[in-house]
Amino acid sequence: MTPKPAQRTYWTKNLRLTLWLLSAWFAVTFVAGYFAEALNRIDFFGFPLGFYLFAQGALLAYLAIVGVYVRYMNRLDRDWARESLPNEARTRFPPGTGE
Repeated sequence: MTPKPAQRTYWTKNLRLTLWLLSAWFAVTFVAGYFAEALNRIDFFGFPLGFYLFAQGALLAYLAIVGVYVRYMNRLDRDWARESLPNEARTRFPPGTGE
């Protein structure tokens, strides 16, 4: 069964969002960690800035990543539900495959 254009659009948008958010996760986790030694030379409220960014900032960034994903996917699912017919399966899998 070949996917319909609306299904292709749905999965393209889903994959694009996932790649962007994984890039943000990588930047927060590894790129910022690469500069931790230089950031630790700066004090922020008595703590090294690198420590503060990883102890507090990374957690907030991860929370923001999850929030963006949830909000965007809820909107995309609502749009997809409007696009599909009432009795039509909304997945790209044929009926009866367990999905």
